Amino acid sequence: MTVLGAVSLPQLPPERLRDLARAADDAGLEELWLWEDCFWGSGVATASAVLGWTGRLRVGVGLLPVPLRNVALAAMEIAALHRLFPGRATVGVGHGVQDWMTQVGAQVESPVTLLREHLTVLRALLDGEEVTVDGRYVRLDAVKLDWPPSTPSPILAGATGPRSLRLCGEAADGTILTGGTTTDEVRAARRLVDEGRAAAGRVDPHPVVVYLLAATGPDAAGRVAAQLRREGRDPVAGGVAGDARTVADAVRRWAEAGATTVVLQPTGDEPDPEAFVRFVAQEVRPLVP
Repeated sequence: MTVLGAVSLPQLPPERLRDLARAADDAGLEELWLWEDCFWGSGVATASAVLGWTGRLRVGVGLLPVPLRNVALAAMEIAALHRLFPGRATVGVGHGVQDWMTQVGAQVESPVTLLREHLTVLRALLDGEEVTVDGRYVRLDAVKLDWPPSTPSPILAGATGPRSLRLCGEAADGTILTGGTTTDEVRAARRLVDEGRAAAGRVDPHPVVVYLLAATGPDAAGRVAAQLRREGRDPVAGGVAGDARTVADAVRRWAEAGATTVVLQPTGDEPDPEAFVRFVAQEVRPLVP
């Protein structure tokens, strides 16, 4: 069964997030995904708030930029989310947008090396291990969490390039693909992820989460195409616009291409975010197997 979620865009003012979260929870949405985009706001702070405001809604953070976060701090925050709200939080990490990382003075010469080191150490910390490491970027001296997660804590990673996608398969527990990713690109990403899994000898399940730009209502097609053009994406194959049946058919296509979770992403000019999450949960979800 395909997991279906929706994105709360970081452009939404934080004070509006409570109403959106409660609308999503009341409507029966499976997952609400949040972003830690510069300089909109913290992914962890908003995730914790949404989890506290709701009773059953699962929350994803996709993703935390690793150049911005010391791995020990990331582990502490992720562990706290899992202990406070067992089974309801999913957190992904990634390179971050390189222009933003340069802007804040956090850029590194080898983003792939940093992500590899971060994933390896983060996994060990969340498993309750004591870690001493002297890597190229990650350095810890006898660090161990006092309160590691008491339930399984999968770590997802976001990526676009071939090396990073193989690394996701090798070192992460799941992969996040950005909005605008076409079905052909999902298939190609899944092949690269599987190459990394094979190289690491991994046989555990590996979910693939993809953001799918979507709109319904007046001028939906125009809004989707305009946003995809601004992002340099295919204005036809990179998103979907239309009624619930049209959107559900698209979700099935992205799932058949290899996505296990499809997260519908509203356009930046979505006029009614609460109505969007209700549309996803109440109209699209019943049509998606």
